[in-house]
Amino acid sequence: MSFSIRIAQKLLQINAIKLNPQTPFTWASGLRSPIYCDNRLSLSYPELRNEICAGLEELSKSYENIDIIAGVATAGIPHGLLLAEKLNKPFAYVRSKAKGHGRQNKIEGKLESGQRVLLVEDLISTGGSALQAVQAVREVGCEVLGVVAIFTYGFEKSVHAFKENKCAFSTITNYTELLNCAVEKNYISAAEHSILSDWSRNPEHWFSNLNKS
Repeated sequence: MSFSIRIAQKLLQINAIKLNPQTPFTWASGLRSPIYCDNRLSLSYPELRNEICAGLEELSKSYENIDIIAGVATAGIPHGLLLAEKLNKPFAYVRSKAKGHGRQNKIEGKLESGQRVLLVEDLISTGGSALQAVQAVREVGCEVLGVVAIFTYGFEKSVHAFKENKCAFSTITNYTELLNCAVEKNYISAAEHSILSDWSRNPEHWFSNLNKS
């Protein structure tokens, strides 16, 4: 079993990732989805937490001369801090927007112009939150080496957005690996696999199309 599939399986086992094509979840954006992912649950499982950190460490080897690790608030903060500790690197984190009080920081921690930054996110959906962080880090004069994350839905929209922003990204596991694992371990049926695959190809219109079928 590959490392990617093993992590996907463990995320399913602890219910960090839930699959429910019959009763879709509603995301904060309003999108109806047959999957819900909360990788923060992995923090409560030391063995899995350490494996995820090891996976992020392996991904980080693709990025040379890292000066500092930065987490994307909020879910990327703990995993980013774990990676920074593992690599013995400084750590900072990037808020989605500046605080409305105090020093009104958007970036917390010491980040200096010219530093080479590796950003850590928990999952990539459209890529919006990660790319906002990329922009914030670039605005202070730093170079963003890339973004590493635990999981990606693999949306074409996110792949295009990262290319458009000239930013590399990589993840430990992904939606395709997850579905293959879910079928193999009998979390879902072959028919449900088909429904879940349809969603990833057309997430915005999947629910309305499902109701028409």
